[in-house]
Formats: sequence, structure tokens, C-alpha cells
Amino acid sequence: MLTTYASYRLITSDMTRSLERVAAQPTISRDAAYYLKNIEDVKSIDEFLENDRLYSFAMKAFGLSDMTYAKALIRKALTEGVDSRDAFVNKLTDPRYKDFVSTFNFERYGETTTIFASTRQGVVDKFMRQTLEEQAGASNEGVRLALYFERKAAGVGSVYGLLGDKAMLQVVQTALGIPPAAGRANIDAQARMISERLDINDLKDPAKLKDFLTRFTSLWEASNPSSPAPSPALLIGKPVENGISTNLLMGLQKLRLGGG
Repeated sequence: MLTTYASYRLITSDMTRSLERVAAQPTISRDAAYYLKNIEDVKSIDEFLENDRLYSFAMKAFGLSDMTYAKALIRKALTEGVDSRDAFVNKLTDPRYKDFVSTFNFERYGETTTIFASTRQGVVDKFMRQTLEEQAGASNEGVRLALYFERKAAGVGSVYGLLGDKAMLQVVQTALGIPPAAGRANIDAQARMISERLDINDLKDPAKLKDFLTRFTSLWEASNPSSPAPSPALLIGKPVENGISTNLLMGLQKLRLGGG
């Protein structure tokens, strides 16, 4: 039986090896090879969306697997790009979409979009890390949350960045002993509550981040005792993803945007 902390440390003590184990899995290896072989041949948004295998791989790499069906929404985001302040993707609160469009920036780069390292090996690397987190989640949700938090922490610029990410907020609330019900308070009040207990700059310090996640995994374990776990190489689960309004997405899907 592995505790949340022990499972998390087992994975992160040698992250390179953990990712290599993921990459060696036959299905994942084949999908990555296909992506690398074919993505550079994609010259337009239409070609990208029409190749379901490439498109699905890319969506999963950015934690967007649950939105793969929403091609109308993704087409609109890709078509408008990220450069205009009024671009569709810049109005979404979920940063995953902007990250995705910034990488597949057909609006800016056109036919050359897929020649860059960021759209080739960069996407494969994201896919492997995303898969690692998914696989950790099946055995222990706390491990998945800790891995996600570790990956995202350095990019958080303010307490409001934590409040805008449901998964990160869950980690913070658990580690700081803040009840989930506090989420019903005014957002500024929530920000003050967290700021009184956490220096956001500590998340950029590897040693302090490690201590913070040790606290989180220990407190998570206390509330969610681990059951016997399978081999770490076989851990399987679902990705950490911030949702945007289901009603909004369903409404957008009904727009006549030329997507499928």
C-alpha cells in the first residue's frame, strides 16, 4: 500500500524515468511517432481538424481531451488567433485554450505553423506529461493533483491565478486547511484568506514548493486513505482540467462556424 506522499515521491524522484516509462507504452509510442511523422505536413486549420488522430493527440497534450468533439469552438479559436485583444480565445477564462492556440498559431504563421519545435516535440512532451498525470490519477487523485500543481505552480502570478484554476485551488485549500465552502465567499475575500496563509512567491522556490506539496499530500492522505495501489507503471486516470461553462460551450457548438 502506497500513501499519497509515497506515490507522488516515487514518480517525481526521477521524473525523466517516469516519463520514459510512459513513452515506452506501445499505444502511446505509436501515437507519438505518428504525430511527429505527420504534423509537419499539416498546412492549414482545415487539415489539422480533419486529421482526427493528430487533432486528438494535440488536444490531449493540452488537457483538452474532453473538448475534442467541439471542433466549431476550436476552429473559431484557431481562426482568430491570440494577437488581437478581442480574439475569442482571449475572452475565455480557461488558459488551456490560449496555450493551445498560441502553439498552433495558424492565424499568425499560416503554412509554417507546424515546422516549429513547439508544435512538434514540444507537443509530444506535453502529451507525455499529461498522460503521466492521467495515469497517476486512477490510483490516487491526490497524486494527480500534486503533479498538476507542481507543473503549473511556477507560472502562477497572483493568488487570483490559483482561484481561477479549480484543481490548483483544491490543492491550496487542502494544504492550508481552508474548507471548500469558503469558495462561496467574495473572490477578493478568498484572495485575502489565501494570501494571509501563503506567499505566492514561495511557489517559485523548488524547496518551498516541495514542502508545500508534502503538506498537501499528507493532509490529502488523512482525508482520503489510500487503498492498495497497483504498480506505478500501470497507474491510469483522468486529466486535470478547468471547465468553462457547459452552457456556453453548448451554445457555441450551435453557432454556424463551419466546424464538425
